[in-house]
Amino acid sequence: MIWATVLIWATPRFDRGTPDATVKAMDGQSDIPVAEWLRWQLECGVDETIGEHPVNRYEIAAAASPPAARAPEPAPSVPASAPSNANTAVAPPSRPAAAPPPLTGESAVHTAAELAGQANTLDDLRSALETFDGCALKHTATNMVFCDGNPQARIVLIGEAPGAEEDRKGLPFVGPSGRLLDRMLKSIELDREKVLISNIIYWRPPGNRNPSTSEVAMCMPFVERFLELVDPEILVALGGPSAKALLGQTDGIGKLRGRWFSYQTPRLPRPIPARALFHPAYLLRSPAQKRLAWRDLLAIREKIQSL
Repeated sequence: MIWATVLIWATPRFDRGTPDATVKAMDGQSDIPVAEWLRWQLECGVDETIGEHPVNRYEIAAAASPPAARAPEPAPSVPASAPSNANTAVAPPSRPAAAPPPLTGESAVHTAAELAGQANTLDDLRSALETFDGCALKHTATNMVFCDGNPQARIVLIGEAPGAEEDRKGLPFVGPSGRLLDRMLKSIELDREKVLISNIIYWRPPGNRNPSTSEVAMCMPFVERFLELVDPEILVALGGPSAKALLGQTDGIGKLRGRWFSYQTPRLPRPIPARALFHPAYLLRSPAQKRLAWRDLLAIREKIQSL
């Protein structure tokens, strides 16, 4: 409630007639530069414009709630003189079938492993993901984000989770971080026709929060089967969560980058050389780290040339 109060008090009124690019707070006295106001919104996690006026969801829910059920009317009495038919059986009223309980925890991971294991192509795997209901993120996301690029590629890049723009378009790395990733690939003579890109999470977490451990566990059977079907020669993990999940490590991305690892599953014909790389979104926030990212890109290029 405190958070809602702050947002309502700070909602600005735009002075469109003035050229100084400021907004006026509700107190009518404070002039705030537009850039500063938008930066504050982003720091608070507001990354999408939903509407111009606040909506009271409690009133909508109350208006949409069904009316109280009416008591059943008593059955009409049967006259004593009416003949009875003892041989007529009255069928009990049918009851609707109970809905299956939602998948949670280990049952969701087990179901994900079964569905993923049955997929023999990437199209099968996509269909399996569309039928999987164990991950709650599916119900809050706009689109499932599966993959983009060349399914026959020698190099696979696996990121963390879709962002707002990826969620809208249903493709991985299409926002600002995706544009930086394209430039990074181009610097070592690669593009999306030569690589295949996906994530360890297929639906956007609300507010771009980090995916939880259980959400990663539910999606990992599909990620593993994805890599088994593509069978790349090089695997690149983009960002800390992706590197930890794929490489089975607990160190941060700062310690994982700069080294080669081996990725292996029981159904892969051989181990895959794997390398962790700073996530492009992190590089946008910390451009000084691009120097280290460039070293990793050169190492990847050398590995490609040696294969």
